[in-house]
Amino acid sequence: MSPDFQITDFHLDVLKEIGNIGAAHAATSLSQLLNRKVDMYVPSVKLVTFDEMFELAGGAEEHVASIFLRIQGDVTGSMFFMLSIESANHFIQLLTGDEAFDFHQPPVSEIGASSMQELGNILSGSYLSALSDFTSLNIQPTVPSLGVDMVGAIISYGLIEISQYSDEVIVIDTEIRENDNPDTKAIKGNFFLLPDPDSYMTIFRSLGVL
Repeated sequence: MSPDFQITDFHLDVLKEIGNIGAAHAATSLSQLLNRKVDMYVPSVKLVTFDEMFELAGGAEEHVASIFLRIQGDVTGSMFFMLSIESANHFIQLLTGDEAFDFHQPPVSEIGASSMQELGNILSGSYLSALSDFTSLNIQPTVPSLGVDMVGAIISYGLIEISQYSDEVIVIDTEIRENDNPDTKAIKGNFFLLPDPDSYMTIFRSLGVL
């Protein structure tokens, strides 16, 4: 990020609004995939340090299920979507009907891995599509890769390049809840958005809020 540019609460509010629009599109796709009505929300978007990012994900040694992808086009960067193992298990059990599925018990079935990658495709694609629509920029995700490991091991890869220029990450909180069963525990996860340094300026200039 340019030393002359600082992200403000207003910038984060804009990203939250874009996130909620992307979440609405993702909820439609997830409802079709799960064959049940689900709602998806973005309760908050914040800027945090790398250390705070680890804490939000449960600590560097916490085991999580993660989808990682690179962002290509007019904007470049990295994106992670992380779920606790329990939330990831719950999602895959809903999708496949296999109540015995458990990331804690490898090897992970091919259908389980494919289900998590499809979740990553839907969520990242919906958010980046909304961002692309608002900015009129060409923004494309790469094919997501699945990782089940400690937070520190997963995130370190994405920090190698950006850590030379910045120590901050945009965190997009996400909640997925079954609409027809409000007593069901929400599936909560975090997007960690790490635009490459020049891409911050590109995004906000295109949004007209630079």
